[in-house]
Parts: sequence; structure tokens; C-alpha cells
Amino acid sequence: MRKDRDGEIRIGIVVSEFNYDITMMMLERAREHAEFLGARVERVVKVPGVLDMPIAVKKLMQDINIDGVVVLGAVIEGETEHDEVVMQQAARKVVDLSVEFEKPLGFGITGHGMSRLQAEERIERAKQAVETVVKLCRRL
Repeated sequence: MRKDRDGEIRIGIVVSEFNYDITMMMLERAREHAEFLGARVERVVKVPGVLDMPIAVKKLMQDINIDGVVVLGAVIEGETEHDEVVMQQAARKVVDLSVEFEKPLGFGITGHGMSRLQAEERIERAKQAVETVVKLCRRL
């Protein structure tokens, strides 16, 4: 785990633009909480949707200046089972990348099966994802 000279933890964030109003509030909360915890958001990558996250997560995991990655998104239930497939596939791949690169991952993607109202109520979960990365960086 590489930290800068003063021990500050450097975080990369990948955030989905789908459900933009919700995910950008999640991003704001994540940035604020990282600062509160004494970590620095080194880089933010916006991707079109949750299924587009793995390639961005991989690039951040490869970056020696990033100690851990947070993913943020909101997968809202639709008329089909698409939301379930999106969550399962994205979660599996980003967790695999965390293990492969031996860097913490904060999973801040809410859903599947939730309504827009439930997604709005879960915006604060972004803070938990940041906290996960910070805690694991300090403990590993």
C-alpha cells in the first residue's frame, strides 16, 4: 500500500452517470467524507453506467498513486430483471479486481430492486464505501 509522505491515503472513485442526480450527490458525500477521514480523492472517473465500471476500476487499481478505489452507482428497478444482472456482474468483476490488485474496494453501488425513492434514501451509503477503503488501507 503506497501512501504519500505524510501518510495520506489516496483514493480513486468510479461513479456512474446513470441516475445522475443521485450519483452526483453520492460523489459529493464521498469527497466530503474522504476529507473528513484525512484521505485524498486523487482521481474521479465518470462512466456511463454501472456495467462500464470494471475497466475504469482496473485502470485505477493499476495506478501506483491510488491506494484504494470506491465505486458509486444507483441501480434502480425497471420492468425487467436487467437491474439484477447489472448488479451481479458489476459486483463480481470489481471485487475480483480488488483481489487481483490487492487494493481495497469500497462498494457504494446501491440496488438492485430498489425504487428511485429508496435510491435517494441511500445516498449516504457513499460515505460507508469511502470509510471501507480508508479502514482497510490503514489495517493492511
